Amino acid sequence: MAVLICGGAGYIGSHVNQCFSRNGRDTVVFDNLVYGHREAVKWGRFVKGDLSDRRALESVFSEYAIDAVVHLAAYAYVGESVAKPEKYYINNVANTLNLLSVMRKFGCGRLVFSSTCATYGEPESLPITEDMPQNPVNPYGRTKLMAEQIFCDYEKAYGMKFAILRYFNAAGADPEGTIGESHDPETHLIPLVLLAAAGKRKEVSVFGTDYNTPDGSCIRDYIHVSDLADAHLLALSYLEREEKSCYLNLGNERGTSVFEVIAAAKKVTGKDFPVRKCPRRPGDPAKLVGSSRLAGELLGWKPKYPDIETIVEHAWNWQKKRENSYEGY
Repeated sequence: MAVLICGGAGYIGSHVNQCFSRNGRDTVVFDNLVYGHREAVKWGRFVKGDLSDRRALESVFSEYAIDAVVHLAAYAYVGESVAKPEKYYINNVANTLNLLSVMRKFGCGRLVFSSTCATYGEPESLPITEDMPQNPVNPYGRTKLMAEQIFCDYEKAYGMKFAILRYFNAAGADPEGTIGESHDPETHLIPLVLLAAAGKRKEVSVFGTDYNTPDGSCIRDYIHVSDLADAHLLALSYLEREEKSCYLNLGNERGTSVFEVIAAAKKVTGKDFPVRKCPRRPGDPAKLVGSSRLAGELLGWKPKYPDIETIVEHAWNWQKKRENSYEGY
């Protein structure tokens, strides 16, 4: 039996594919390559396709014995979601319904879903736990919450089981440097900082230095991408073993400020680079830190790489290897 990984050519998806394959799972990656990279699919089989194409989906389910799905195929740029909400509702919600319909047709009843801490919006308190109110403040977060609500209804009506994984800030790269992070445009802090360290950006911008935090910059919960991949494997095993759905936060349970990330990058790379202090961006909370206690209890999951310097080091090693190899993407 095979696991279908939708969005498996993307940053997190490629690490999930690596993890599943190395643990003996037969994988089929389904990706339209709008943001993913064909070169990142180094394991399993690859099918180019879009979740809007029901015929393509049915072809995959017909050709391969798909026993479960990992769904990571979503648009995830918050700013773009505000400017182009229709694009996000079609891709993240309507196309998810398309996937569920095909799963039902072929009797596939298990799905691990890539959700986000953005479904919580502005948290009432920290750390964020799974039972806190979900009040997303942008269309991206709302599309993910809508998908979660759809899954709840599908479980009640059709008996399908779901593992909903609400990520905090994915970061880092495969410790061996085989795959890593490459977005266009790049918006994530750690790769932006490392591009500055490599001399490919003239400076790093810090948006807001007057927050109520120890150094005045925003604090976020950074989780190593390989740790996220491990959680997906454990979540699928949980669905198979317990036949119960679950809703879980995935984070480090510790916060790191923007200035602390910059300091870690300078230490790891041995490079200095300019830092420009900018005004706050609208809607940026001062602190976002999650509790992963429930993931530990249900899945036995614990991050292997919680230290920010290790996360930065793995990302830096990937960036250097990519620059020196024709296989880079």
